[in-house]
Amino acid sequence: MKILVINGPNLNMLGIREPDIYGKNTYNDLCKLITDYAKNKGLEVEIYQSNHEGDLVDEIQAAYKSFDGIVINPAAYTHTSVAILDAVKSVGLPTVEVHISAVETREDFRQVSFVRQACIKTITGLGFDGYLRAIDTLIENGKN
Repeated sequence: MKILVINGPNLNMLGIREPDIYGKNTYNDLCKLITDYAKNKGLEVEIYQSNHEGDLVDEIQAAYKSFDGIVINPAAYTHTSVAILDAVKSVGLPTVEVHISAVETREDFRQVSFVRQACIKTITGLGFDGYLRAIDTLIENGKN
C-alpha cells in the first residue's frame, strides 16, 4: 500500500508556532514518526507540505493512480478551500483528514471543514499520533 501524507500551511513551523496548542516537536519529528511507522507496517509513504493552495491541489491530483490513499491536514485551508475539497473528490482516493489540535474545541471558524465532506474519517486532537491513526484507518479501509 502506498500512502500520500499532505500537510498544509504553517505545519512547517511546528515546534515554533503556538507550542501550547501544537506541541514542541518539529515538522521533521512528525515526518520521521510517519516514515518510521509506515516502514514498520510495510507501507510506502510520501510526505508533502506546502503553504500554497494550488500546490496542494496539484499534489492531490498527481496522487491519482499513484497512491492507494491520502492522509491530509489541510491546516488553515480546512476552513476555506473548496478547491482542495474538489481535488480530493476528483481523485476518488480514500482520504483521512487529520488535525493535531482538537479543532472542535477551538474558535468558531475552525468548526467548518470543507474537505471533511470528501473524507472517510476525521481525526482530531491526538497530536502527531493522529497521523498514525489515519494510516491505520487507510489500512483497514484497504482490507474491506
